[in-house]
Amino acid sequence: MSVTVFVPRDAAALAVGADRVAAAIEREAEARGLDIQIVRNGSRGMLWLEVLVEVRTDEGRVAYGPVKPSDVASLFDAGFLRGGDHPLCHGLTREIPFLKGQTRLTFARCGVTDPLSLDDYRHYQGLKGLANAIAMAPSEIVQQVTDSGLRGRGGAGFPTGIKWKTVADAAADQKYIVCNADEGDSGTFADRMIMEGDPFVLIEGMAIAGIAVGASKGYVYTRSEYPHAIAVMEEAIAIARREGILGASVLGSAYAFDMEVRMGAGAYVCGEETSLLNSLEGKRGIVRAKPPLPALQGLFGKPTVVNNVMSLASIPIVLDRGAQFYRDFGVGRSHGTIPIQLAGNLKHGGLYETAFGLPLGQLINEIGGGTISGRPVKAVQVGGPLGAYFPPSLFDTIFDYEAFTAAGGLIGHAGVVVFDDTADMLKQARFAMEFCAIESCGKCTPCRIGSTRGVETVDKIAQGIEPEKNKVLLEDLCNTMKFGSLCALGGFTPYPVMSAMTHFPEDFAPVPIQEAAE
Repeated sequence: MSVTVFVPRDAAALAVGADRVAAAIEREAEARGLDIQIVRNGSRGMLWLEVLVEVRTDEGRVAYGPVKPSDVASLFDAGFLRGGDHPLCHGLTREIPFLKGQTRLTFARCGVTDPLSLDDYRHYQGLKGLANAIAMAPSEIVQQVTDSGLRGRGGAGFPTGIKWKTVADAAADQKYIVCNADEGDSGTFADRMIMEGDPFVLIEGMAIAGIAVGASKGYVYTRSEYPHAIAVMEEAIAIARREGILGASVLGSAYAFDMEVRMGAGAYVCGEETSLLNSLEGKRGIVRAKPPLPALQGLFGKPTVVNNVMSLASIPIVLDRGAQFYRDFGVGRSHGTIPIQLAGNLKHGGLYETAFGLPLGQLINEIGGGTISGRPVKAVQVGGPLGAYFPPSLFDTIFDYEAFTAAGGLIGHAGVVVFDDTADMLKQARFAMEFCAIESCGKCTPCRIGSTRGVETVDKIAQGIEPEKNKVLLEDLCNTMKFGSLCALGGFTPYPVMSAMTHFPEDFAPVPIQEAAE
């Protein structure tokens, strides 16, 4: 009888030799005359264990990792095809603490299925949400999304239902669904994992959005740095077309919806929705002034829903299980689950999906296992390169949009990057300003000029040139950028700069002459 072996095709696994591991397993099985089937699944998100090889047994899947090609022969010797013991064995995958503690809704299939098997997708409850949506009036779909409390998972947490209703109520001969998959924040990889590990859930979510607001065309805008995600998405879209999920009659209904993937040229600012729309239209990726809102005049001047991958990938759950089911997860006004990406100086880096409400300290010290260097944690940056730096004294802050705002931070795309006590926070503040100066589209003065002046001012502080005066100047620059910039690039750059100055003032103090001489 054939044994099924799972070897991820996710980019994180490929980067550490997944293709070579799969080839080695195939060769070893052939040499031993053993019948196996290798499934190239997505990643489970336990990235420190990649390449994570799983074997299907009567008790469930058994995990081995991190596996290198040189480990394969010893795995066979240990009887890993029967779930045999080995130094790399972690037992049943579902019992691994990092995975067992999660609430997987959006990522329920990621790492479980063959990403390009529609049979797998259907077997694991896929397309139920779309089937339900087709049987509902478009306004009922919008109401379900509104009632679920789903908020944008890519930035400021704007209510998804309000955005959809605005587009649904707009009169136009053509409307669009645009998926913002331009995942450019440091320490983020959730969008990529979905596109590579469960592409049909994004397709299903976009089709539901199209039916809800009256849009017949969708675009996934992603990064040139994501070749594997682009390849998987394009193949999945072709399969969905062939199987009648996309096209002139979605699942045999009266609704038409089709979509395609478009690749950006690598500008960070194109993660901002209006810059993205300009880029999608073939123009230079610069920010548009608002109003008009993209919901009314978006892509090609037509009403457009612009949602993040995680927002759209959450939609099938809402339409399948109901608004109340989704809404019951979370705290306060933050409903549902959030895929938190743990990265940086951390033992257990990876993706952890959980309901809103988990304390930051628990994520770092318990789930993430503390620093991989073994040194004390000094700072944690949440929300990408524009996110605030939180010291351990703020580790009781829970993952909740309002709680993070109250603490002077932002959740953004929920990327968490950990730094130990060797980090120089003045250098991190400089990096934020330099990053903004390099990535600015140049449309507005506060961002374009303010960031350049910011780099110069931080350098003066580092050199001990009138440090107190220049700290005041830096704060003034930050306020100008925060309240005067057209988009979040200039508007959020002050978060890492000001949090570094506020929480780590010792790193902004002049270096004593004798210490400098040493």
